[in-house]
Amino acid sequence: MLSPTPPDTTGDDDATRILFERSHRARNYRLTLRRDGVAVATIPARGSEREARRFVNEHLDWLRRARARQRRRPRGAEIWTLGAHVLWRGALCVIERAGDAPADRPAVLLGAECFRVARLDGDLRATLEAHFQRRARVELPARAWQLACETRVPVREVAVRNQRTRWGSCSSSGVISLNWRLVQTPGSVRDYIIYHELMHLKEMNHSPRFWARVGEVCPGWRDAERWLKENGSLLGL
Repeated sequence: MLSPTPPDTTGDDDATRILFERSHRARNYRLTLRRDGVAVATIPARGSEREARRFVNEHLDWLRRARARQRRRPRGAEIWTLGAHVLWRGALCVIERAGDAPADRPAVLLGAECFRVARLDGDLRATLEAHFQRRARVELPARAWQLACETRVPVREVAVRNQRTRWGSCSSSGVISLNWRLVQTPGSVRDYIIYHELMHLKEMNHSPRFWARVGEVCPGWRDAERWLKENGSLLGL
């Protein structure tokens, strides 16, 4: 359980935007950068805020570089109108009017795929995301069951959820949960996340043994991780 302490207010801009949090489960001091640009310094159960501040000061160069990388990451459009770019199937596609759609049943194109919309003006985001979620509820469980059979990993249930901070998760009871936004990623990235969760049903940790299992079933997992780090911001993750 994390309990926040007041943010550091000394030093330069990097230091003023650091939140110190104590974790009873953490074993070491950690410095991480959240997607909203706030840096979080984690204090282990037996640690002190004084030592945490020293740890942060030693890693300010890393924090500046991490913030610079974050500023360079691409951001998706907040409002999805005709002409906006949306990530779909791993590619940035322009929302285009489907020219052959009848006037009383308008539709838009994303790449080669067509989606019905109620109207062509205004923000289309809610409508298109609803289409994406319906696709995800069909496609993601089907692919997860297929890969579970191929890897001979027993799975009890596959759920598709609107997770805001993770791509997937699993429980020791054999339930895998997948983020519906995976339908917007390349197929190789989608498969990596599924393999990742399947291997967690064998190793409920991130030990070297776990990553060895991931590498056996998904040799390109490092490329998939790199894609997620570089493009996840387009999906708000």
